[in-house]
Amino acid sequence: MSAPPGPFPPAVPTARPGSGPPPPRTPEPGDSGRRPRPRRGPGARILGAVLLALGASVFTVPDLWFGLDRWSPFTQIVAFRAILLVVVTVVALALVLVTFGMRRAWPFPLAMLVVVAVTASTMVPRLAADPLPTAGTPVTVLSFNVYTGDADVRALADVIRRERPDLVALPEAGERYRQKLAPLVEDLGYRTEASVDRRSQDVNGVVAAVSPRFGDVTFDIGKITPDSPFPYVQVSGGEMGGLTFVAFHSVAPTAGSVPQWRQDLDGVAQWCSAASPAIVAGDFNATLDHSVLREATANCGDAASQRGSALTATWPTSLPRWLGTEIDHVFANQGATADSFEVLDLPGSDHRAILTTLRLP
Repeated sequence: MSAPPGPFPPAVPTARPGSGPPPPRTPEPGDSGRRPRPRRGPGARILGAVLLALGASVFTVPDLWFGLDRWSPFTQIVAFRAILLVVVTVVALALVLVTFGMRRAWPFPLAMLVVVAVTASTMVPRLAADPLPTAGTPVTVLSFNVYTGDADVRALADVIRRERPDLVALPEAGERYRQKLAPLVEDLGYRTEASVDRRSQDVNGVVAAVSPRFGDVTFDIGKITPDSPFPYVQVSGGEMGGLTFVAFHSVAPTAGSVPQWRQDLDGVAQWCSAASPAIVAGDFNATLDHSVLREATANCGDAASQRGSALTATWPTSLPRWLGTEIDHVFANQGATADSFEVLDLPGSDHRAILTTLRLP
């Protein structure tokens, strides 16, 4: 027989030490109690680094992205590739320092260093000079944007008297500026012509000056397109033989003017592709980093590049020569090669002047 139930319930057996579920963990101060997140694998970091590099390259070398530099804002950004190269280099070096404390971040500095290398590879070749020409007819060309006609005309005249250039291109100079310059150099025999008269502001014009070496030349005023705001001056005839000289100024590629800027630069191809020798000098508002300019001048040589000086900035003068942008050029076709190239600082302008001696075959 079983014992009758007593006044107390039967005893509940207790768990032995070490058996059963562990007691809940008491959170430490500052511990949220969450489990640590699993670490991401290297694949995710590599993908992130690749995306970072591609994004950076769109800004540093947009011309290599199917001519993306033809449109704003990349048209304006690529003009300052030297500054962008400095920026991405600093970022890459900063990321290198980060990897000393976080080794898993190594894909990011590596990717940015690739961007630095690709960007630099588009610029460094311009520091290498071509062999000096050993023959050919020398022609000295001076180009200087006189900044809405405000550049010091006497300083310019002094350069002309000292260097005696054969051909001179003066963007942003009209009849008003021409009339100030002409008396200062007329005793040297220079002939001058402006593309706009006194009724127009100097900023809208270009002045061409020709030394007496070329005799009784012909000046022609023209436009790349009917809508071009800056007419050019074309010089030919006299003792120039088959040579044509063009004093040129394109519109600046501001946001609303980029289409006209492309048309202006495309028009330069008519002289570079000509069967007769031609020299085009002035303010192109474009650097050799712009694919539009490179394509238009494919049959021309750039005097600065030929002498390893194509990274010397001509604008703005507020920045050092190694950091600004080179938008003033002298181009020549038919195998003409620069024998010398010099960048000059003249007062009163935000541009530097360029002086080169070409050897024409």
